[in-house]
Amino acid sequence: MIKAILVFNNHGKPRLSKFYQYFNEDMQQQIIKETFQLVSKRDDNVCNFLEGGSLIGGSDYKLIYRHYATLYFVFCVDSSESELGILDLIQVFVETLDKCFENVCELDLIFHADAVHHILAELVMGGMVLQTNMSDIMARIEEQNKLVKQEAGISAAPARAVSAVKSMNIPQQIKDIKLPDLPQAIKDLKF
Repeated sequence: MIKAILVFNNHGKPRLSKFYQYFNEDMQQQIIKETFQLVSKRDDNVCNFLEGGSLIGGSDYKLIYRHYATLYFVFCVDSSESELGILDLIQVFVETLDKCFENVCELDLIFHADAVHHILAELVMGGMVLQTNMSDIMARIEEQNKLVKQEAGISAAPARAVSAVKSMNIPQQIKDIKLPDLPQAIKDLKF
């Protein structure tokens, strides 16, 4: 089972953190710091698996990571998970991000955190791998994007209606029509 997914930059600043096991906020920050220290000091030519840090379970857990440009993608898993399977999952996650953001970079993770979490939720939920087929994941993301655009269209309808009326070729006399004053009794009503 996946216990945590962490993405941080070369300086240790977290860009994504998703914990599937409860840790309080202080403990999460310590885990991120310890994980970065363990992963960042490793040489590029060593394997991408290492024993979990002391804070997240020690030898019962493994840290599986990939380093892409300025970002580290780290999955903390228990001993029941396949290291190669998780490496493949990291690759699918990064490639999906790359397709969604066209050359994903650190800023995409910062400014589109909701989309990144949505993509991650298509892959992993509750610490269990849901989907690894990138075309299925992309289909779900495109469906979600269509729904978002439809909702934006519905919420923008009143503004579009006002704009359409303003752009109509209505004679000025009609625009200047004054409605009669309301009777004083109606004006005096308090709501």
